[in-house]
Order: sequence, then structure tokens, then C-alpha cells
Amino acid sequence: MPTFESRLVLAFESRRAREIETLIATFGGRPMVAPAMRELPLESDETTRAFTQAIVRGEFDAVIFLTGVGVQALMDVVDHAGAREAFLAALRRVRVVTRGPKPVAVLRDLQVPIWANAQEPNTWREIMQALDERATERPLAGARIAVQEYGVPNTELVEALRHRGATVTAVQAYRWAMPTDLEPLRRAASAASRGEVGVLLITSGIQLVHFWNVVRDMGLEEAVRQGLAKALIASIGPSASAELRRHGFEPAFEPSHPKMGLLVREAAERVSR
Repeated sequence: MPTFESRLVLAFESRRAREIETLIATFGGRPMVAPAMRELPLESDETTRAFTQAIVRGEFDAVIFLTGVGVQALMDVVDHAGAREAFLAALRRVRVVTRGPKPVAVLRDLQVPIWANAQEPNTWREIMQALDERATERPLAGARIAVQEYGVPNTELVEALRHRGATVTAVQAYRWAMPTDLEPLRRAASAASRGEVGVLLITSGIQLVHFWNVVRDMGLEEAVRQGLAKALIASIGPSASAELRRHGFEPAFEPSHPKMGLLVREAAERVSR
């Protein structure tokens, strides 16, 4: 069985913190899980409400959902407005495009058909590929496309759609924020600065952004870079890898599929070898 050989394994999961902690321990690691973000509703839902109303009025040819959390956030808005059935009826009429399994699962529970789904590794490039494959049914040139974004704008996707001639309306259904309790991230930064971290697992680029904010505030940037120089750095996929590189770190690998369980297992396999 693959094993971390009692190395300290650092991860920044929030919603799935307990799950990744259990996985790390199962593969013989000493888990250090420091939640690095919160998913919060927008301070005002006026923009989101206007977005859902435009969908109900049939103002879009296709709607792209990037996250399951985002679908649920939109449903919370329409539920609050008493427009649930009208919104779902509109989604069943429009072409719905998804990015991977999480929005698919939520939409299927809502009995909303999926017109196109981006395959692994579920980046904006796979979304564009899925749309190009269906171009004979609905070309992007002249199409009105709605995009549900996640905690930050997806500028690459929006620009690619506009480059193909689409009119794009994007909305953030929720935002990412720093965790309320920063102490776990401070402990993680201190451990990394001392060279104690043997494995670093990144499952979202924003985790590293928030972690590095804490590192910078503590004045530990150079020490953390040196401390992580010999650590095995594992990234869930291309977007997270891009964020690692922006911060000057090179991921050792991405898992065979962008799933947390495989990330942990394949990291343990690397350590075993």
C-alpha cells in the first residue's frame, strides 16, 4: 500500500477538511489541514437576481455553470424571490453547459438536462472544446452566453467566448474570503518555514493565494520557499498548477484524474517510490 512514511502532509481544504485529513492518515501521513478559504454569498444579490431574471425571460442561448456551489447559490436567490419553478423551467428550455461532475450532479437533482459538459481536467479550455463540438447545433458567433463564475472572474473563458463572436454576461454567484480563524494557516506557515512539511497538497489555486497572504504578513516568504524546496508539491489540476507557478513553485505532478482521493493516493505512491 502506498505510504507517506509518517511525513507531515499539509493541505488547505475547508469544506472537505475532515475527509482529506482521514485520507492522509490512511496512507500513513501526519495530516496538517489548515482551511484556507470561505465561500460567502455576495454582499448584495441584486446582480445575481437580475441574472436569474434574464434567464427566466429567455435572454440567453446557453448558460454555463462552472461549479455546483454556484448552481446552489443561484437556487438560493430564486428561492428567496419565490421564482424557483419559473427559473427551473427556463433552464430546461435553454442549452445548459457544465464544467465537470459537480454542477452536473446538482443540475441532475434539479432535473435540468445537460447540453454539453467539459471533460477532465475541467478547465476553460475543455469548456471551449465542448462548445466547439456542438457548434453545428449552436455556433458561438452571435450567441448570447451566460456564465456563472465562482469566487473570482474567469477572464480566460469570457475572452475566449467573445473571441468566437459570442455576447457574454457573467456573474459571480458567491465570493471567496479568508477564513475567520487564521491560526491554522499561521501554524502551517511556521511549519513550512522550518522545513517540516514533507508533502503539500493543493486542491484549488485560491488556497495558495490565501496561504501566501498569511506567509507575507508573517514575513516568512523566503523561509517558506526554502522550507518547501524539498517538499513534494502535488496539484489537483492545471488551474491550481498555474497558481503554484505564479508563486514560484513547480508542482511535482497532477493526479491521473482531478479528484481529491486520487491526489492523496498518488502523492503517497510518489513518496513510496
